[in-house]
Amino acid sequence: MKKLLFIFLVTTGTVLGQDKLGISRFNHLALHVKDIPASATFYREVLGLKPVPVPDNLKATRAWFDLGNGQMIHLLDGRTETITHDRNGSHFALFVDNIGQSEAFLKAKNITYHRQVRFDGVVQLYFADPDGYLFELNEGKKPATGY
Repeated sequence: MKKLLFIFLVTTGTVLGQDKLGISRFNHLALHVKDIPASATFYREVLGLKPVPVPDNLKATRAWFDLGNGQMIHLLDGRTETITHDRNGSHFALFVDNIGQSEAFLKAKNITYHRQVRFDGVVQLYFADPDGYLFELNEGKKPATGY
């Protein structure tokens, strides 16, 4: 019995340590930006994110935004390099409730975007923030209700 218990503990990682990092959830994403006020305006007014208070000693070089569920985007001052992303490379994919409403909003704000229809019929919109970080919007498919 002791041998069987030992084999179970070893194979589950209890004795020898975890076989994974143990990540439980996402905390924040930090983005290096060129101009904190310009980027903060974009994240607040275009993405519609709620600002999170930053400690007084960091206000000149940081802006934080709430994504919900304890998750945030942190903007960090000091970027000097050009960022070039395209929709086939690095980007942030976000769900929206109504892709038509999102597209109308981007048009009203005169924000350049790319519209495409994915292989499964989902409309996607791609646009960049002031630093070139690329965002993809998708209308989330409604989960099956079981009825």
